[in-house]
Amino acid sequence: MIDGKVQRLTDFGAFVDIGGIDGLVHISQLSHAHVEKPSDVVEEGQEVKVKVLAVDRDNERISLSIKETLPGPWSQIGEKVKQGDVLEGTVQRLVSFGAFVEILPGVEGLVHISQISHKHIGTPQEVLEEGQTVKVKVLDVNEDEERISLSIRDLEENPEKQIEEDYRQYQAKEENTSGFQLGDLIGDKLNKLK
Repeated sequence: MIDGKVQRLTDFGAFVDIGGIDGLVHISQLSHAHVEKPSDVVEEGQEVKVKVLAVDRDNERISLSIKETLPGPWSQIGEKVKQGDVLEGTVQRLVSFGAFVEILPGVEGLVHISQISHKHIGTPQEVLEEGQTVKVKVLDVNEDEERISLSIRDLEENPEKQIEEDYRQYQAKEENTSGFQLGDLIGDKLNKLK
């Protein structure tokens, strides 16, 4: 680890002085969490600790990381999040194949589009919006790949199962009322109207 000082910010990262030489901390290396713009994480003149990732002598470029100097949010994630857990999270990003939901600071899981709702949806935007708080069920935790699969659908009542249950109850009533006809029911209703 090297001490440095943020010299200037760009859309794609921060240039850090490490003893007379500037290196670039790419936006993806500023934090373990998703960063929209570098000024959300660092400011010019700020003292930071960095790790040298690469030195390109031909192009006179040094790649640095602040993220690598910080404890990762994924360290020991298996102890914090387990399959079957129900958590509350915030929708961070919507993409064509699903939604990324932050369930712990710096830890996002994917709710695949097929796990958003029981009804068919074309895009996640039909049901969700960025910044929305949602309850999710953990389907799978892959520590090695730093991936968590989540479901919103598993926490919702399945309308098809409810219809099946209602039908089963209807059938049970029909079996218990042997000899009872639809005409009897209609006749009873008509008699009440008289």
